[in-house]
Amino acid sequence: MVIRKLHINEDPPMDLLLLADPSRILVEEYIKRGECYVAESDGQIIGVYVLLPTRPETVELVNIAVIKTRHGKGLGKQLVIDAINVAKSKGYRTIEVGTGNSSIGQIALYQKCGFRITGVEIDFFIRHYSEAIFENGIQCRDMVRLSQDL
Repeated sequence: MVIRKLHINEDPPMDLLLLADPSRILVEEYIKRGECYVAESDGQIIGVYVLLPTRPETVELVNIAVIKTRHGKGLGKQLVIDAINVAKSKGYRTIEVGTGNSSIGQIALYQKCGFRITGVEIDFFIRHYSEAIFENGIQCRDMVRLSQDL
């Protein structure tokens, strides 16, 4: 597997990006402002993440997704670690990530990769998404914010 930055004229893997964030409008907006990285295996894109500069010396991991056939095989962790290393190499001092209150596996993954919970944005997904989102039998309402010093 190789993780690389998306080429300038290459279309981002929207099907994967929309697995992590169902709002095409929001995904298209942050893709324009951020940097998209893809994981490839045997010529197929199997994972993706997007880094978005938010403030001086701070970058946010705004999207991370893995194709369903590769879930549970450690690829998500490899992508998070790669994002952390890319952020460090670019001179960022802090990396942040936000995920839904219903994203139990993702919250655990980020903490395993060194992120700490820094806050909760109440009703974020209610305000910013027109359709209700459910994961793990829980309505996704709040954004759990996590951060890591680099």
